[in-house]
Amino acid sequence: MKNRIALVTGAGRGIGKSSALALAAKGSRLAATARTKGELDQLVDEIQSAGGDAIAVMDDLSDRTAPARIVSQVEAAWGPIEILVNNAGIGSSQAPQPLIAFDDQFWDLTMEVNVTAPYLLTKLVLPAMVRAKWGRIINIASINARTAPLHGAAYATSKHALAGLTKATALEHAADGITANAVCPGVTATLLNDKRLEYDVKRLGKSFAEIEAGASPLGRRLSPEEIAAAVAFLASDEAGGINGQLINVCGGTVMF
Repeated sequence: MKNRIALVTGAGRGIGKSSALALAAKGSRLAATARTKGELDQLVDEIQSAGGDAIAVMDDLSDRTAPARIVSQVEAAWGPIEILVNNAGIGSSQAPQPLIAFDDQFWDLTMEVNVTAPYLLTKLVLPAMVRAKWGRIINIASINARTAPLHGAAYATSKHALAGLTKATALEHAADGITANAVCPGVTATLLNDKRLEYDVKRLGKSFAEIEAGASPLGRRLSPEEIAAAVAFLASDEAGGINGQLINVCGGTVMF
């Protein structure tokens, strides 16, 4: 992956930040986008201090015009994007609620960030990948692309949709040297997931430690670095035979 140009969305923290660091460690030139300038600047400094090459592109993917701006800035700085990691997303933890009372505006926001933004970014980077006969599109889905969380209808629906986008992309561009895959994390130790666990603490009357211990058969949550390892592998030449797959990194939560 030496000098491959990679774009990671939602790169300020959590799985996105870990994925950005993992790709940069493999030699990719890393373009990081998120809404928070301080987090992006810290990430860029960390990559550059380790001898890597990184730029920050601050934007908000809930704005439908953002994908074009982001891709344009990366291309102006370095050239066509070769590795796209669609990580930015809105989780159920931000507004868990039963379907019968679900907030329609939150539904729309979830679809915009979790489905439409990856769709638009994928469309924008594909032409250059087709011309180059090489490309990697990696979508961060969830085990909720296979199952559904309680009180998280928008999240589950969006991740099922992202799985469909992954497979459609993979099928249409397999002959172009491009692969599209989704990583499906299980319960992962991030700030957003902390909020979900806190909701379950109140809902179930259990302690945070009890909820966390039941997060996977491993007796713990996954780490962002464990998810990032799968992302880095899928971006490599060695993963060229893997296409259209939903790869669980969940500690065995989803067995089938």
